[in-house]
Amino acid sequence: MPLPHTVIIGAGPAGLTAAYELTRRNAPVEVLEADDVVGGISRTVERDGWRFDIGGHRFFTKVGRVEEFWHEVLPDGDFLLRPRMSRIHYRGKLFDYPLRAGNALGNLGIVEAVRCVGSYVWARLRPPADQSHFEGWVSARFGTRLYRMFFKTYTEKVWGFPATELQADWAAQRIRNLSLAGAVRNALLPRRARADITSLIEEFQYPKLGPGMMWERCAELVAKAGGTVTMGTSVTRVHRADGRAVAVTVAGPDGERRIEADHVISSMPLPELVRAVDPPAPPPVLAAADALRHRDFLTVALVVPADAGFPDNWIYVHTPGVRVGRIQNFGSWSPFLVRDGFTCLGLEYFVDEGDDLWESADDDLVTLGTAELEALGLVRPGAVSAGYVVRMPKAYPVYDSGYEQAVETMRHWLAEALPNVHPVGRNGMHRYNNQDHSMLTAMLTVENILDDADHDVWEVNVEEEYHEQADASSSSASADGRHGTGRAAPVLPRRP
Repeated sequence: MPLPHTVIIGAGPAGLTAAYELTRRNAPVEVLEADDVVGGISRTVERDGWRFDIGGHRFFTKVGRVEEFWHEVLPDGDFLLRPRMSRIHYRGKLFDYPLRAGNALGNLGIVEAVRCVGSYVWARLRPPADQSHFEGWVSARFGTRLYRMFFKTYTEKVWGFPATELQADWAAQRIRNLSLAGAVRNALLPRRARADITSLIEEFQYPKLGPGMMWERCAELVAKAGGTVTMGTSVTRVHRADGRAVAVTVAGPDGERRIEADHVISSMPLPELVRAVDPPAPPPVLAAADALRHRDFLTVALVVPADAGFPDNWIYVHTPGVRVGRIQNFGSWSPFLVRDGFTCLGLEYFVDEGDDLWESADDDLVTLGTAELEALGLVRPGAVSAGYVVRMPKAYPVYDSGYEQAVETMRHWLAEALPNVHPVGRNGMHRYNNQDHSMLTAMLTVENILDDADHDVWEVNVEEEYHEQADASSSSASADGRHGTGRAAPVLPRRP
């Protein structure tokens, strides 16, 4: 019996992982990518010889088969072992992250430190009445002053909502086992007497030319093995008949064409997949597709002298009054991303497509980024010699009120109406996956197709700890037994 022909929508980590696994077993595959760059959000953008990592991608995983995949695609010599370092910028000072009591109190100074301790004591004596939201929950454990310094500003930049509208469950996942008293205790006591606070990994692997190097090479290997990777080509319709998907229609430089398919693996945004089905999905399913949304992202990359950089992979900007949320130093990720004598700082802005920042001209964004970098005191005036802007739509699936039901409605309809259509990856499943989780959904899907396995790919990244935590003693499941989401994201209020 001939192996099934699979059409894959999207050449990001999930799509290319699926293609590689299929071609490794001699199954025919065609990958269709709407963009002109592979890798999805894990791409590496190149402008005038500078390379930019969109969002920052640490190659660290607890999934053994993903680790093996990385080193099968790229030789060991193409990986660098990089130290993990990140800090918080607050009003001209850099604070260690994760927070360390000695460093934090030293940066604050004795007067502000006393005020913070007083604020904490007050919160313990008179805790906030409402701890159902992020602000109340964190303030009760750190005091109002520390909450405003180290939690409020950055969180609201990332998600675009007041912290009083974010639920406390998310804070409990992200900051579990930690309070000001615990942080001070762990700073003062001998190591063997410290409480069990989960720590983050201290080093990680990184392809020397950025994460896109992995996916560019993977696409080459897929083509070499007989698969097809077609760029600049979007899937406009998924045709169904007799209870299955039978073909897709694609639009590319040469117009439209139809491709027959035995299976379709989709990493395109889940709502777009549902809206592409022909004949159309029922109205309740289409309504569910319309209910989901994404948070978007742009990077302003600024070239500065090497000595204007910093050793961190990135710095979280908690200082109020600027719109930048995080700043990468691409030279700290890999010296191969930058040029001798210079580095490139990537200012990250969390936006919504169509808002004022998204619609701003590139030159205006470079001017804004330069002004904010100088205002933060991270570079001297006049240090920026060039700037570039990269926009990334649909970077973060939003978990808002009712999103779970919307995803379930689409998921179950697809399973019943098109059982040979397989959503994978971050946007394909509307799941806040890391790169390794997205890859694993693809690997399991290939086994479902070729081996009639019965993997439930929707369980990937549900009961697992946050992937960069070194201590595996705790789970993302909440105390009442509810499932977490693996890499946590807050449930946001639905916008009117």
